[in-house]
Amino acid sequence: MSTQLLFYERVSPVSVQRHKNWSVAAIGDYGFARKANAVPLNAVEIPLAMREYTVVFSDSGDGVIPLAVLGVEGGSNLYIDDAGQWDARYVPAYVRRYPFVFSRSKDGDTFMLCIDENFSGWNQEDRGNRLFDDEGGKTPFVENVLGFLQDYQNHYQRTLAFCQKLQDLKLLEPMQAQFTLASGEKRSLRGFMTISRDQLRNLSAETLSGLAKTDELELIYAHINSMNNFSTMLERVTTRSQAEATPESQERSEAQESSEA
Repeated sequence: MSTQLLFYERVSPVSVQRHKNWSVAAIGDYGFARKANAVPLNAVEIPLAMREYTVVFSDSGDGVIPLAVLGVEGGSNLYIDDAGQWDARYVPAYVRRYPFVFSRSKDGDTFMLCIDENFSGWNQEDRGNRLFDDEGGKTPFVENVLGFLQDYQNHYQRTLAFCQKLQDLKLLEPMQAQFTLASGEKRSLRGFMTISRDQLRNLSAETLSGLAKTDELELIYAHINSMNNFSTMLERVTTRSQAEATPESQERSEAQESSEA
């Protein structure tokens, strides 16, 4: 998958010629991410994300990065409710930056501010925050967005370096999770990596000390502890399946129970 443009549909560079009169209104709806069963995390987010999500690793194309697992099958985000609200305390920065994103030049040296023009919050009636002032200059809102995206990009580069170190130390191993839904249907989750406890134990004291001094050991154990959230996520599958049961199927089930009695 393209991790940089996971749920962006119509990406366009921001320009005063095209977007001078555009404003963006906060709609409080995360429906745009409803089909994302995993989103990238920066390494700095792992201690917060591990409280609610299973954190794994995957190849992004740029390199290996952490992911917050949001669902057990493609096209299903278990952390968004029917009203489009994010059903968790921590929302990953990748999601919070939407509908803005940086586009990198071919040489990789410069970045351009882009937006998803399909976002429903865009308008030309001054609702929310304007992108440009009357003279065509960037508004303080856009300056804040640029600061957020620059900070995100800096952390992204540090994340790539952290994950490269995990690879160099041969700590990552392929993951395959087998599980059974409440319906009895068996499923599997593939294509991710986790940190090997055995390989971690075999690291030298000097290497472990170095990881501790850079706080990377803390990130490693936060990831390991996050694996306990997998069972909690499966409970969300059961809850959603029950909520999505049709009245007809419920009536058939009740009728069958009555006949058996």
